[in-house]
Amino acid sequence: MTKNRRSTQDSDFAPRVATETDAQDVAYLLARVDKLNQLGIALSSERDTKKLLENILLGAKDLTNADAGTLYTKTEESTLRFEIIRTDSLNIAMGGTTGIDIPFPALPLYKDGQPNLQMIAAAAALRDCTINIPDAYEAEGFDFAGTKKFDQMTGYRSKSFLTVPLKNHENEIIGVLQLINAKEAQTGVIRAFTQADQQLAESLASQAAIAMTTQRLIEDLKKLFEAFIQAIANAIDDKSPYTGGHCERVPVLTEMLARAAGRSQVGVLKDYCPTEEDLYELRIAAWMHDCGKVVTPEYVIDKSTKLQTIHDRIHTVDARFEVLKRDAEIEFLQQKMAAMAQEDHAKIPGLEETFKQHLSRIASDQQFVRETNIGGEFMSADRQERIREIGKRQWTNSDDGKVNFLTEDEMNNLNIPKGTLTPEERAIINHHVVATKNMLKNLPFPKHLSHVTEMAGAHHETMNGKGYPDGLTRDQMSVGARIMAIADVFEALTATDRPYKPAKTLSETLKILGFMKKDQHVDPDLFKVFIDEKVYMEYAQAYLEPKQIDEVSPNKIPGYDP
Repeated sequence: MTKNRRSTQDSDFAPRVATETDAQDVAYLLARVDKLNQLGIALSSERDTKKLLENILLGAKDLTNADAGTLYTKTEESTLRFEIIRTDSLNIAMGGTTGIDIPFPALPLYKDGQPNLQMIAAAAALRDCTINIPDAYEAEGFDFAGTKKFDQMTGYRSKSFLTVPLKNHENEIIGVLQLINAKEAQTGVIRAFTQADQQLAESLASQAAIAMTTQRLIEDLKKLFEAFIQAIANAIDDKSPYTGGHCERVPVLTEMLARAAGRSQVGVLKDYCPTEEDLYELRIAAWMHDCGKVVTPEYVIDKSTKLQTIHDRIHTVDARFEVLKRDAEIEFLQQKMAAMAQEDHAKIPGLEETFKQHLSRIASDQQFVRETNIGGEFMSADRQERIREIGKRQWTNSDDGKVNFLTEDEMNNLNIPKGTLTPEERAIINHHVVATKNMLKNLPFPKHLSHVTEMAGAHHETMNGKGYPDGLTRDQMSVGARIMAIADVFEALTATDRPYKPAKTLSETLKILGFMKKDQHVDPDLFKVFIDEKVYMEYAQAYLEPKQIDEVSPNKIPGYDP
């Protein structure tokens, strides 16, 4: 053996007499080790899965000066899925951040129930060992037919292979790193992968497996967290047939408006530049904004009419009207029979006309009460007075004798001026925000979700400090909370599943929103962006009924200043 020439049996790290060449080798090796350390640090901080996998392969290629490489991940179906492919000399780059899909099918670890040991990547995974092949064309025991076919088609020469399994902390194979055609640093001549190459690649594979496992754990926890909060939101929607989808639609509209605000230069929004993490936090807050409704009684959430409790008491009132009609008919027949007995036939037409008018008035009152029972936007004072007059009329109850036709509670409910809720019931509904804040503030949110409670808990606050639960003003609310406030109002006005009102059209909704802006209920800058960027239309095309999407004239929207 010539002096300073390494034997194929020698370890690349074996001690020898120091020479200038050895000093260069040591310096080169130290540089590679330092590069390995830097790669490890970079991998541990990467949070994007595609970039992580890409960096693993690119780092391994750089460490070993390989021309090509492939990174596989193991699937639950016991296959190796192609994640990243690179071949520098052929300018091939697929997978990862390239946006180019890999067309090759996954490699099976088993064929017909038997281990697939003919494919080098599968064999490395199944045997849990590194496979270092100097020349694929001379290797025995592996099927390189596909490799040779690729070479024939491209003119490439696949020679040296270094295939390293990736294992997680539980000693499970999670992937395979394969490097192809190591090159001499100075000449570029293809060579075999050295023992040093192999040890560096194995060290990188160990660090890569930890990074991949950590990333997968983070992704799994993130998916679990998102599934959990969506399950809560869906449970709230399912709790009431009249608000189904609200918790799902508000996050969509919230993100639409947030992205539009991020592009805007209107007012204070010129400094609002949300990152993807900011948008994710806002999305989570939007999903959780009504979680406090889990403590809200169903009879309040589902109160579709003014008289509804466990059932709609309008049917009880209708029965009383039928009793009035029966009593009127009985009285009429008794009077008619008395007139006939007295042979006072001239009196009968008058009795019939009086009876007819009596029935007409009862029917009119009954229809009025039925109409009043349906909640609306406004109930005038004279209509409220008519309810009180009807309620104070006397009727004969078989149990109590003469009593008022309507109870005090029935009159109070029928005279609700707006919607279907009494002030007491409205307070119960409003309490859901307090419940939301109490629930969320007890959750140990990580730093990047630290504003979820504030944003979710302030979506019913107003810019003038007259909202609830804390009476915050605009300056005391984050932009995210102000965005969510508009999204919540717009979704509620356009929703087709509310029991107490018909769904509004776009023009009607924007008119109401405009008045809210003028009354300082919603943020003026966000309101302008909502109109300028036509966020309402983007949402409408995805979620509204065609009949709701009418023509919108921005110059007719109250409070809108182009």
